[in-house]
Amino acid sequence: MAQNGTPENGVAEGIPALSLPQPVTVQEIRHVKIFINNEWLSSSSGKTFPTFNPATGVKICDVEEADKTDVDKAVEAAKAAKHRSSPWRRMDASSRGRLLHKLADLMERDRLLLATLETLDTGKPFLQSFFIDLEGSIKTLRYFAGWADKIHGKSLPVDESFLCLTKHEPVGVCGAIIPWNFPLLMFMWKMAPALSCGNTVVIKPAEQTPLTALHVGSLIKEVGFPPGVVNIVPGFGPTAGAAIASHMDIDKVAFTGSTEVGQLIKEASAKSNLKRVTLELGGKNPCLVFADCDLQLAVEETQKGAFYNQGQCCTAASRVFVQESIYEEFVRRSIENGKNIVIGDPLDPQTSHGPQIDRKQFDKIMDLIKSGKEEGARLEYGGASLGEKSLFIQPTIFSEVKDHMRIAKEEIFGPVLCIFRFKSQQEAIERANSSQYGLVSAVFTASMDRALSVSAALETGTVWINCYNALHAQTPFGGYKMSGNGRELGEYALAEYSEVKAVTIKLSETL
Repeated sequence: MAQNGTPENGVAEGIPALSLPQPVTVQEIRHVKIFINNEWLSSSSGKTFPTFNPATGVKICDVEEADKTDVDKAVEAAKAAKHRSSPWRRMDASSRGRLLHKLADLMERDRLLLATLETLDTGKPFLQSFFIDLEGSIKTLRYFAGWADKIHGKSLPVDESFLCLTKHEPVGVCGAIIPWNFPLLMFMWKMAPALSCGNTVVIKPAEQTPLTALHVGSLIKEVGFPPGVVNIVPGFGPTAGAAIASHMDIDKVAFTGSTEVGQLIKEASAKSNLKRVTLELGGKNPCLVFADCDLQLAVEETQKGAFYNQGQCCTAASRVFVQESIYEEFVRRSIENGKNIVIGDPLDPQTSHGPQIDRKQFDKIMDLIKSGKEEGARLEYGGASLGEKSLFIQPTIFSEVKDHMRIAKEEIFGPVLCIFRFKSQQEAIERANSSQYGLVSAVFTASMDRALSVSAALETGTVWINCYNALHAQTPFGGYKMSGNGRELGEYALAEYSEVKAVTIKLSETL
C-alpha cells in the first residue's frame, strides 16, 4: 500500500543499498498488557493469548486478553476523559495538534523498532514496514495534527431576524477495531482523525498482530495525552470486538476487515444505541488495461497491486481485464516480472515477499488456487506453497480466467493475479462493475478522455489512473456497495468524527 506515493516494493528511491535501514534485535517485548487510563493492566479474566511470527511459526510472546469486562473499564475511562470538565475537553485545539505532532516525533524516534515489531508480527518484508507502514502512519498523524485547530462551523444566511451558526463538536467515545494486514497504519487512520476532532478512543488491535499498537500505547503516555483519551484492548473479535460494537456508551465505531464481520458490527450497532459506523470492507478490485497503455507500466503496477503484502490487501488488484490485442504479451511480461519477486525471511532487506498471516488464511488461498485450476483457468506461474509446514505461497498468475469462476468472484486475500480478456470499453466497464464490491479500481491508458470517461463509469470509491495503491493522507478512502460506508483520510474523515450543531439566535429589530 503505497501511502503518500512511496514506491511499492518498500525501497525509497535514491537510497543506496548500503544505507538501507536494518531491523533491530528485539530481546524482549516490553508491552503486552491492556492499556487503560494511561495504565498497564492485566486482564480481568487472567487470560492471555499468544502471538506468533508467521515466517517461522515461533511464538513471540503472550499478550493479556481483554474481554467485555475490560472493554467496560476502557469505555468508563474514555467517558471520563471526554467529560466537559476534563483536561482533554478543556484543552485548546492547537494543543491537541501539538500532542499529535509529538506522537509522530516519538514514532520517528522508534521507527526501526516499530518496523521490526510489525514485520515480526505480520510477516511483511521489513523495508515495506519501514518505508510504507511507518511512513504512512507518521504522515497521517501529522496531517490530522494540522487539522486540529482548523475544524470550524459556518455562519448561515436565514430568513427574518435570525442569525444561525454551526459548530463542529466531538462525537464522543469512538471504538476502533483494527485488522491484521496493516496494524499500525489502520490504527493511525482511525485514531488520528478521532483525536484531532477532540474524541476519545477505545481501540482493539487484531489478535494476530497486537504488538505495535501496544508500543504506541507507551508513546501515548510518554507524550502526555491525558488519561483515558486513548485505550487499547487486545483481544478477540467475538468477545472484545463484539463488546465494542454493542456497547451502549460508545458513540461511534470504525472497523476495517471482512464484509461478513462488517455486517455483524452494523447489526450490533443498530441493536444497541444506533451508534455511528464507518466500515472499510472487502474488495474484488478491477484493473482495466487498454491497448494504448504503457504496457510495461501496466504489468508492473497491476502485479504490485496483486502481490503487495502477499496479496493481503483490501485493495488487491484481483481482476485484471486486458484488451485482446495486447493480452498475450501482457501475460508473457507478467510471468517474467513475477520471476523477479524475492521470497524469503521478511527481516532480510532483500526480501519482497513474505508468508501469509496464519494457517486459516493459507488454507483458504490454497483452496481457491485449486479451484482456479479445476474450473479451467490456466496456471501460468506459481500456485504452490514452499515447504510442508510454512505459510509461504508463491506469487500465482492465472490467465484465461472467466467471470463465473470462484477466483473471479471471491476475495482471495492472497498472492493471486487473475487476468481476463476483453474486447470493447463498454464490455470492460460492465464486467468491472458486476461485483458486490466497489472499493478501488484502476485504468491504464494513454488517452485522458478514456481515463476520465471510464473512471466516471466505474462504481468504486477510488479510481487510479496509470498507477496503483497510490494512497495519501490527504485523499479520502472508502468504498461503494458492500465495500463499506463512510470515508477515512483527508478532510472527509473529519465528518465521520464530528457532530454538527446548529445554533439559531433571534436578533433584536432595534438598531
